[in-house]
Amino acid sequence: MPSLPRCGGISCWQVNSEMGRTSKDKRDVYYRLAKENGWRARSAFKLLQLDEEFHLFQGVTRAVDLCAAPGSWSQVLSQKIRGQGSGHVVAVDLQAMAPLPGVIQIQGDITQLSTAKEIIQHFEGCHADLVVCDGAPDVTGLHDVDEYMQAQLLLAALNIATHVLKPGGCFVAKIFRGRDVTLLYSQLRVFFSSVLCAKPRSSRNSSIEAFAVCRGYDPPEGFAPDLTKPLLDHSYDFNQLDGPTRIVVPFVTCGDLSAYDSDCSYPLDLQDGSKYKYTPPTQPPISPPYQEACTLKKKGRLAREIRPQDCTFSRVDALSQPLVTPQLRTLLSPEVWKSGSEPTLTPSQYSSFCPASHGPSFFLASQ
Repeated sequence: MPSLPRCGGISCWQVNSEMGRTSKDKRDVYYRLAKENGWRARSAFKLLQLDEEFHLFQGVTRAVDLCAAPGSWSQVLSQKIRGQGSGHVVAVDLQAMAPLPGVIQIQGDITQLSTAKEIIQHFEGCHADLVVCDGAPDVTGLHDVDEYMQAQLLLAALNIATHVLKPGGCFVAKIFRGRDVTLLYSQLRVFFSSVLCAKPRSSRNSSIEAFAVCRGYDPPEGFAPDLTKPLLDHSYDFNQLDGPTRIVVPFVTCGDLSAYDSDCSYPLDLQDGSKYKYTPPTQPPISPPYQEACTLKKKGRLAREIRPQDCTFSRVDALSQPLVTPQLRTLLSPEVWKSGSEPTLTPSQYSSFCPASHGPSFFLASQ
């Protein structure tokens, strides 16, 4: 077996492998910093920068992290709140999540009343001071669809927050600043005295992602939380919020302006002159929804296009037994089909009805 070509004393395979591992560290500095600082995801910096601006954790002893997996926001909550004293953090997600010290995990659905009751049970009958949600749907690339799905997810988080959040509490959730975001602001203002739209420094400028920071939970008089009814349904008119009824919320940027730019690439050499060393992810997903697809792909069993050369036989002549003419419905144009006789097709017409790899011997028709 020939040896691999060498590139400066190491194999080219090793060079390419190392470049593949480090390319994302160059392109996304917050991804690299998250691994080096022990965070499970780069999104931890978003919550940290939001806290720098709004002091979200001040006086908080009970916090809920909705759509928590893989757990970076739960890590931040655990370190910040438990560091202040006897804090409690409850993380909720449909997916399984690797354990975190000081975090109680619930694998459940945020649209179910049983999940809200379990959260209150872990807080020993008390309500939360802070509810956060960094959840987002699997984007499709169709912006209108993605914005709608994200809006529904935010409202689902708000709906369960009305069950578990104490009066005066704070609610932070991801939002897509789309065309109809005013409708979401109006809905949030019904329940909170202050609503702001914040963009952390670690959130890419090229993304419409932002965060709704809602403080001073104050539900309308007589409001009874009910998870069986969505807060926003199709009866709303998206064009009715004009003039005095239109809600315009302040837009705030968070984080040090001299901090790293999330849209820029940075060299691997550290500022202190020390040599760069690759750091693996802190906690890989333990049960991702794409795990089965990855397993099938490794075994070569993932669905793929069937090519003619993959077929066992290509012509009827190769069969050991003659085919029995099936009773088929023949869909032919009037000029091709002649009543009371077999269809007569020209070679060009055969090619339009029959697969190219099989030829006219596969074309069967009944009178």
